[in-house]
Amino acid sequence: MQPDFPNKSKRMKSTHIVKQDYKITRKDRIKLLGQNPVLIWLTGLSGSGKSTIADKLEQELHVKGYKTYLLDGDNIRHGLNNNIDFTEEGRRENIRRIGEVAKLFMDAGIIVITAFISPFKEDRDRVRALVSEGEFIEVHVNCPLAICEQRDVKGLYAKARKGEIPNFTGISSPFEAPESAEITVKTAENSLEECVTQILDYSFIRIKP
Repeated sequence: MQPDFPNKSKRMKSTHIVKQDYKITRKDRIKLLGQNPVLIWLTGLSGSGKSTIADKLEQELHVKGYKTYLLDGDNIRHGLNNNIDFTEEGRRENIRRIGEVAKLFMDAGIIVITAFISPFKEDRDRVRALVSEGEFIEVHVNCPLAICEQRDVKGLYAKARKGEIPNFTGISSPFEAPESAEITVKTAENSLEECVTQILDYSFIRIKP
């Protein structure tokens, strides 16, 4: 059984940590890989199409020779974040950790794609602040709640409506839509290919050295 997400009062920060500097820098890694790292952050309701778009997006970048890594919400909760609950505090810690992991990948020169509901604007802005200006590409995967519920391949909305899943985004917990996302894709109106092309057209400007 995994331990519950620790409360802030139980977490202690060491005062005996000294940051180490190494000879190989981020600039060296970027030069070696021949690409500028960016963080393509997909946010939206469950069922909006985030994971589908992220998967196709990574495939397209891969065939073009770019080095990428995809961080997916469900997959991360099976490993790194399997001790975090779905309370508001837990969700904030989930996104905080993902932001730090994404930053490490970017330091390695990798293009990072994430697919997380990430419902709170403050949390997304905090991740944006971790990286340099222009490196955070927020993608609002915009899809009406009714359409997301119709898709509901996992049956999550039905359970949330019955009260079986507490703190479910869009039902019993809010989703704070981005106010000024770099990209907005409308999955109820446009095809997968159209959405991915829209993201690629914008991202290539940032990725190419």
